[in-house]
Amino acid sequence: DNLIYQKYSLKTLRKKINNKLTLQKQLGLPINKNIALVGLVSRLVWQKGMDLFNEDFSKLNCQFVFLGTGQEKYEQMLKNLAKKYPKKFSVQLAFDEKMAHLIYAGSDIFLMPSHFEPCGLGQMIAMRYGTIPIVRATGGLADTVNNKTGFVFKEYSTKKLYQTLDKALNIFYKNSQQWRQKQENGMKQDFSWDKPAKKYLTLYKKLL
Repeated sequence: DNLIYQKYSLKTLRKKINNKLTLQKQLGLPINKNIALVGLVSRLVWQKGMDLFNEDFSKLNCQFVFLGTGQEKYEQMLKNLAKKYPKKFSVQLAFDEKMAHLIYAGSDIFLMPSHFEPCGLGQMIAMRYGTIPIVRATGGLADTVNNKTGFVFKEYSTKKLYQTLDKALNIFYKNSQQWRQKQENGMKQDFSWDKPAKKYLTLYKKLL
């Protein structure tokens, strides 16, 4: 990926941290390789779960990066959080492809708490970058993320999102081996059309 600061792979996953430090620097967040960085790249609308966020999330031991545009009330809410907690929240109200790539590569956790999501690409992109997704169990999110590759919550509520993120942060800080395993599992996922196409072809041949 030519749009990120530091290229890396499954074998050189340790280099991922350089994207995090670059992201923190570019966004004016405290530069700290040890703190969890939580990213969200999305339209800022109800469908994407934006109504689940509130000031309580500032209590969590992490930094947040939001990128996107959408409904004014959600944009304003995020701007207020960034203004009140500049060391914890960075909000970019735009769509910037280069910044999106850097968030995928530089974040430790990627949020997709969607109300509904027919397919969803963000969680698959995040896993490819070794960034652990937290998703709500709906549509394509439920089909592509499980407990081996990320964190899934069912109930659509602020409380459940908060608890799931808190659980993820606990593992991030206290069980680096389990965290690394989730990263590796996610990076090894194959979301190409080859596998489903072969399955459909086999099924089709059986039906002939």
